[in-house]
Amino acid sequence: MQIVKNKNQEMKDLFKRLEDKAIANKQRIILPESTEPRTMQAADKILANGVADIILIGDATEIAAKAAELGLQNIGKARIVDPNDEQANEKYAQTFYELRKKKGVTLEDARKKIKDPLYLGCLLIKHGEADGQVAGAQNTTGNVLRAAFQVLKTAPGVSAVSGAFIMLMPEGSPYGENGIMVFADCAVIPDPDAKQLAQIAVSTNETAKTLAGISPHIAMLSFSTKGSASHEKVDKVVEATKLAKEMCPELDIDGEMQADAAIVPSVAATKAPGSQVAGKANVLVFPDLGVGNIAYKLVQRIAGATAVGPVLQGLAAPVNDLSRGCSPEDIYKTILLTCNQAIARH
Repeated sequence: MQIVKNKNQEMKDLFKRLEDKAIANKQRIILPESTEPRTMQAADKILANGVADIILIGDATEIAAKAAELGLQNIGKARIVDPNDEQANEKYAQTFYELRKKKGVTLEDARKKIKDPLYLGCLLIKHGEADGQVAGAQNTTGNVLRAAFQVLKTAPGVSAVSGAFIMLMPEGSPYGENGIMVFADCAVIPDPDAKQLAQIAVSTNETAKTLAGISPHIAMLSFSTKGSASHEKVDKVVEATKLAKEMCPELDIDGEMQADAAIVPSVAATKAPGSQVAGKANVLVFPDLGVGNIAYKLVQRIAGATAVGPVLQGLAAPVNDLSRGCSPEDIYKTILLTCNQAIARH
């Protein structure tokens, strides 16, 4: 008898797998919003479960007082880095100055900048003292990403940072692998060019394997399937598909194709006969952010799917952004995702 798991069970299975892998390959994760209550609760659980080594950026006395106020028992296991310890942090100021001096940043500017925990956290990663960072419970997405861009920059050969969602389909859904799909870009680049779109596909392939735990079959989506329409926007997707194959020849990727051709076998047989991806795609790469953002929200709300993310892709080291409305459990799960991104890079 085959048991079809519901999305709640799928989510539990996904995060149990990610948690087990994190425990077995412990990473060092920075939480720069060190006295934010939800962040501290998540950190306490991470430390209690032995999931990761946590680095908090802030004043040790303030952190200890807040932990006591919240009744947290494990915060004392975290490493604490004080952004106001100028002597200890001078090496980070020097690094930031070297990175940004061509942009007009002086050494004094750098010393001021590293008092910002978002920047100091990224500099710890740059120095090899940490593996990833999670922030955004207090800070805007722009602030979180700006620090990452300025300090860590993008991964080698990548210029496009994008955001993917792991989509857990509702019970009985025929789509995806075991009800799991990955959508991108749904969060970062408003109108990617062909090269950026190709990089999004390559990055999402890695996310699908390392985080979603699926074998990626990537559809490059358009309003055209295999030349059924002519337009410059179609040309962009065709070119992106070609570039993605050149960047990563082992990709299982095809395009351009419409969404129904990508995921419905009967439609694929008519519209894209002979395609190895059409009809069984589990990774959907959208032509622009408008389409991607709308699509994931519609699937989430109308189809009842669960959206996990966004997972930021393409940075030189994993940095993930939280919603300011996040719960401690959301932060815990984002730390798990960040740990697994870091593990995949080692």
